[in-house]
Amino acid sequence: MKKNLYSGCLLPDMKAIVLAGGYATRLWPVTKNRPKMLLPVGETTVIDRILGELEEDDRITDVFVSTNQRFAGDFRDHIAASRFEKASLTVEETAEEDEKFGVVGALAQLVNREGLGDEDLLVIAGDNLISFDIAEFIDYFEQYDDPTLAAYDVGSLEKASSYGLVELDGEEVTDFQEKPDDPNSTLVSIACYAFPADAIRFDEYLEDGNNPDEPGWFIQWLVDDGPVRAFTFDDAWYDIGTPESYLEAVAWELDGDNVVAEDATIENTTLGENVHILSGAEVVNSSLDGTIVFPDTTILDSDIRQSIIDRDTQVESLDLAGALIGAHTQLTDES
Repeated sequence: MKKNLYSGCLLPDMKAIVLAGGYATRLWPVTKNRPKMLLPVGETTVIDRILGELEEDDRITDVFVSTNQRFAGDFRDHIAASRFEKASLTVEETAEEDEKFGVVGALAQLVNREGLGDEDLLVIAGDNLISFDIAEFIDYFEQYDDPTLAAYDVGSLEKASSYGLVELDGEEVTDFQEKPDDPNSTLVSIACYAFPADAIRFDEYLEDGNNPDEPGWFIQWLVDDGPVRAFTFDDAWYDIGTPESYLEAVAWELDGDNVVAEDATIENTTLGENVHILSGAEVVNSSLDGTIVFPDTTILDSDIRQSIIDRDTQVESLDLAGALIGAHTQLTDES
């Protein structure tokens, strides 16, 4: 049991689900054979930022990393090699994008498969890079013990149309629209939710014939049945689903600095800002800015900006901007 610091009441411990089941098709070919949650962001990975915070919070007793059959081995190896003791893998029975159950459908199966539902539940997307501490979000949830979501102002109606739109009265959610064509605000949900045990009603929601895909529809269903709270925050949030958002997340993390692996070779090369060069890479007679170079890649006589170059690739005598180059590729000015 945990003690609510605001009311003095004892509340049940909390379990956490980290959603890592996507196929990240917009980041192909870089994520065709690796989960985007394991992409490097500075000295760590996207998902390890989340797992690290959950590991340190005594209120979280168990962390379930939910993924698909295609990437189960990647996550199993990653967790086994990590320092995280709370994390365990739970695998949905899908291996392709068109087999997915939808987020709510997958959550319902996971809750039943792992025997959850008697304790509070934190659900967070494993590709979320957020500026607030997850502990702050749980603190806020414990003030009210109502279903709670994290909300962020994306500052653009065009961007807002790609997410779940949140309308508030004070801190209480009054309406939730999933990916509206004509959004009337820019405040969106960021796929970070806390549910008290009595709100873990995924089966009931699905049995009523509701949409199994996006969690926003489940939130709207809860709004119609009782109070739902919004934890709003400023500073930064990155939904790492496109090359542009991934590079933006890396730039936010590096904050103008560069990260170069000790065994990388850099000769006669100019590095601008937010460059990450991984193990075994070689960069000679080149200029890089805002770019990620994966292991064992060679770049010769090239100028590369805002690009992602996957492993075991050779780039020679090219000027590239906004490039997304898959592994085991050879590119020259004669290609």
